[in-house]
Amino acid sequence: MSTDLNSPFRTKSVEQSIRDTEEPEHALRKSLSAWDLTVFGVGVIIGTGIFVLTGIAARNNAGPATALAFVAAGIVCALAALCYAEFASTVPVAGSAYTFAYASIGELPAWIIGWDLVLEFALGTAVVAVGWSGYVRHLMQTNLGWDMPVALSGPDAGGTFDLLAFLLILALTAVLVIGTKLSARITAIVVAIKVTVVLLVIVAGLFFIKADNYSPFIPPAEPQAAGGGIHAPLVQLLFGYAPTNFGVMGIFTAASLIFFAFIGFDVVATAAEETKNPQRDMPRGILGSLIICTVLYVAVTLVVTGMQKYTEMSPTAPLAEAFKSVNQPFFSGAISLGAAVGLITVSMILLLGQTRVFFAMSRDGLLPRVFSVTHPKYRTPYRATVLLGVVIAVVAGFTSLEKLAELVNIGTLFAFVIVALGVIIMRRTRPDLHRAFRTPWVPLIPILSIAASLWLMLNLPAETWIRFGIWMAIGIVVYYAYGRGHSRLGRVGRDATF
Repeated sequence: MSTDLNSPFRTKSVEQSIRDTEEPEHALRKSLSAWDLTVFGVGVIIGTGIFVLTGIAARNNAGPATALAFVAAGIVCALAALCYAEFASTVPVAGSAYTFAYASIGELPAWIIGWDLVLEFALGTAVVAVGWSGYVRHLMQTNLGWDMPVALSGPDAGGTFDLLAFLLILALTAVLVIGTKLSARITAIVVAIKVTVVLLVIVAGLFFIKADNYSPFIPPAEPQAAGGGIHAPLVQLLFGYAPTNFGVMGIFTAASLIFFAFIGFDVVATAAEETKNPQRDMPRGILGSLIICTVLYVAVTLVVTGMQKYTEMSPTAPLAEAFKSVNQPFFSGAISLGAAVGLITVSMILLLGQTRVFFAMSRDGLLPRVFSVTHPKYRTPYRATVLLGVVIAVVAGFTSLEKLAELVNIGTLFAFVIVALGVIIMRRTRPDLHRAFRTPWVPLIPILSIAASLWLMLNLPAETWIRFGIWMAIGIVVYYAYGRGHSRLGRVGRDATF
């Protein structure tokens, strides 16, 4: 932390961050309640992780023990959620981890995490849109006998461009321009539908569980097919540990993949500035949505892996295919419909999170200020929303699901590390701040959060680290080429010098 306003580690005070939210041209409308935040959290958390990635993790990494992988990922997120809850209630400003880092560690680290979040949410939106497209194609083929042309079905289906994912993101962009409250209302309806679907899976699936499908619950360890090199997890290259699929360590490999399923609660933190009573409602929304979804995830995974042998699970539509395997086409169709509807809100809320981080960085001058101007009627950052929506729609048309999920995960875990570190620093540098929610057992909980996040990061392939490093390097160049010179905080320092 630095008080030198010419330093790249200069910090922006909490008080200044809050004052910036009062500028009429750059102000967001406060319209969200604790219920809205919880619905947002559940709406984004219950999505690709349970409807898509469950099948990939069970089939390739952990078998029935994928349920334990969800527990492991949930614990990592719970540690981070306690840190997010303190920051979001203390610094109720758009931007989530970016804003927290700016107030605690400094501008350059804040830029790095903001640049990271832009990537995380952008690719997250694209990944979920691709998952949604797969479920819709499954619905059309199964129930209507319609097949999308292969060329327009996306890379995961052997095509070139995913038309459905592209059109979904353009439609969601329009909704977000109109307003956050409208997004919350749509999300509430869709969340009700997909929670009903999840409960349907749990209750109906109990009647089709076969004990033999749980044997072995933790399948014997197998060497990973990718072998060494950049395709191996970084932990192998650093420590010589040979990772496996299945076995006990396969659970952690699966956790590092399905961790994508839990990124919703940090998106909740990006909406702090649009919350009526953030000091009270942010912790409730963050922690409440995480607890609800973890319980549902574990229950669904146990049921589905009990219905169908993990070696036979579908990597694209595991829940629907599990019911089809026990000759229950009605449930299969209902699940596909619920998943298709449910994944819509996941993409929408991830896109919401990205636009708010982009908006916060723009308002601080680190990105062009034109993108932080809000719509005169809707009070939304419409320019940033349209720009990002179009770019992500194009990206979604060409994405492959699994590789991008890994890249999103490393970005999220990196954000967790920064936020946990920020809590420790802020407790020392600003003990006077009023904290409506206090992370318990500081610094133990933040340290555990950092360690757990780093461990999951190490279990990701080295090629994911390389891609992430390249993106971060580009970000450093952009900061020194544009952000540092246009920073509003930096201008204050330069004005004070002369």
